[in-house]
Amino acid sequence: MRGDFESQKFDAVAEDLRKTQVNAEKIVIWNHPIMQTVIYACIISALWFGGNLILSGDMKTGELISFLSYITQTLMSLMMLSMIFVQFILSRASVSRILEILDSGQEPERTVETTSKVESNSVSFENVFFSYTNDKNNCVLSGINLEIPSGATVGILGGTGSSKTTLVSLIPRLYDALSGSVKVGGIDVHDYDLKSLRKKVGVVLQKNVLFSGTISENLRWGNENASDEEIREACVISNADGFVSNFPKGYETVLDQGGMNLSGGQKQRLCIARALVKKPGILILDDSTSAVDTATDLSIRTALKKSLPNTTKLIIAASVQDSDFIVVLDDGKINGIGTHDELIKSNKIYQEVYESQMSEK
Repeated sequence: MRGDFESQKFDAVAEDLRKTQVNAEKIVIWNHPIMQTVIYACIISALWFGGNLILSGDMKTGELISFLSYITQTLMSLMMLSMIFVQFILSRASVSRILEILDSGQEPERTVETTSKVESNSVSFENVFFSYTNDKNNCVLSGINLEIPSGATVGILGGTGSSKTTLVSLIPRLYDALSGSVKVGGIDVHDYDLKSLRKKVGVVLQKNVLFSGTISENLRWGNENASDEEIREACVISNADGFVSNFPKGYETVLDQGGMNLSGGQKQRLCIARALVKKPGILILDDSTSAVDTATDLSIRTALKKSLPNTTKLIIAASVQDSDFIVVLDDGKINGIGTHDELIKSNKIYQEVYESQMSEK
């Protein structure tokens, strides 16, 4: 399972770090006493020979003191140089990781001519396999076949680690499939200009970032040319207009870094509005209403369906009963596809999730 793999990977990295740290500490343990021994041995030797020279009249006391001062400064500099070497050993792992990232280069570009216009909002997965390690024997998505028509509202449901987020991340090419094909508008995502493809897709995660600045400035990150009316319309759909309008300065209210002066639900609704300002053809909501109450969540999904009939909507959440159809994932495979009424009769995973929701109400 993916959880076991991640645990093993973490254990291996942690063990490598421990060994590196132990080796570095061994160097530190030996470095300091050796350097101190060398320094004191040099000082004692200088005092011995210098003292004899003073007694014989070949050296003055002040000359010996000056000589000792020079020796001490030189040896202390050498000791600091050795400590820098130790610090380099400690930081070698970090340097290796930084160089690995710098050498990774740009995202792979197709050698064939790409298209910059997305004609349709349909999405399809054709026998898709994906692995974070590019290992065919360790795939987190296996044999995914899925057709999503343009304008459909699709619920994606599954337990923790079932690769729901990974699945939708293949659409804007945050990751590339190991094999198989992911298509938008009937065209493989690799055949699109990457900037044009991602402009077509709006993604809202459970934890999104708001920046210091006014609310309107934050919302225009989705579209810097958006008008005030377009911003307000997006906030009405995301159920954010109510609380924003209640602020003394409305949409010119200044947010703290990370939106610290807002509640979790308010931040999520503003992030949804920011994605809507972008006017995406495909909207992905990845557990993005987890901090709002059930009534607000239903209101947002109803508004999305009514106001964006041509936008394909993929919603990862526990409550997706009103979707056109629902995809149930289990361990990276499709366990079932159907409407709420169909799955509640035939799919065990969906039945368990639904019963869990009913018991919490």
